[in-house]
Amino acid sequence: MATIKIKQVRSRIGWPKDQKRTLDALGLRKTGRVVEHNDNPAIRGMIEKVKHLVEVMN
Repeated sequence: MATIKIKQVRSRIGWPKDQKRTLDALGLRKTGRVVEHNDNPAIRGMIEKVKHLVEVMN
C-alpha cells in the first residue's frame, strides 16, 4: 500500500479542540515533525480537516 508523509508546518495554538485532536490522531505534536501513514480515505479526511496546519509530502 502507498504511504504518505505529513509535516506539521503551523502551530496548533489558538485552533479549535477538534483540530488539535485530529493532529494528535495523526501523531503530530510539534511544529516541524513528520509522520508517515498509509494513504487511505480516513487519513486523507484528517488531512483535509487540518490542511491549513500541515503539508503533504510524497
